[in-house]
Amino acid sequence: MNYKRLTLFAGHYGSGKTNIALNYALWLRRQGLKVTVADLDIVNPYFRTKDGEAQLREAGIRLISSEYANSNVDLPALPGEVYSLLDDRSAHGVIDVGGDDRGALALGRYVPAIREEGDYEMLFVLNRSRPLTRTVDDALEVFYEIEAACALPFTAIVNNTNLGPLTSAGDVIAGQRFAEEVSARTGLPVKMSCGARKLGDELYNKVSNFFPIDIMQLYYMEKEGTSLGKTNL
Repeated sequence: MNYKRLTLFAGHYGSGKTNIALNYALWLRRQGLKVTVADLDIVNPYFRTKDGEAQLREAGIRLISSEYANSNVDLPALPGEVYSLLDDRSAHGVIDVGGDDRGALALGRYVPAIREEGDYEMLFVLNRSRPLTRTVDDALEVFYEIEAACALPFTAIVNNTNLGPLTSAGDVIAGQRFAEEVSARTGLPVKMSCGARKLGDELYNKVSNFFPIDIMQLYYMEKEGTSLGKTNL
């Protein structure tokens, strides 16, 4: 699978972009690359990249996040260290963008530097199981709202349709078909379809570019409980 120096993950709340971002960072690290993860999701009180800090550190991955992450204070403050990631072109960066257009606004200040370098992917994480992205039109509404908020166009789509631990291979396959419909409307490719590693034998020959993921610390599910339409994997 091809990759750029900077990979940005954005999508609707609960799309699972944070878990994918962490898995993608670990995958890049296994390719022998120097990797930094930047958490720009300052509005999501649930699952944050901060929740995977120990595992990232163990893998030798640097994490940049708000000093208020996972505290009782969640101010709209972003670390200046993000600029160091943009300046240090020896590192591959994975950027977790805040959910929806509100979260994507935080990315705006970094867009000029990202555009100037031009070595990036902006990936739209799509989970058809979420209430507000169950139709193509609804998904496109979120898609274009995020683009407008951060002034950075998406370059590809990631299928992450899931129902938490209840997810079957059929759910992932149906999600890819849905992602392909969104792809046809936007003209963007589907970069990969994500699914739990345990589903690999059922999915490797059924979806293109299957990306196996491990579920990181399930903070969201511990907090809210597991139910259909409330997944953040």
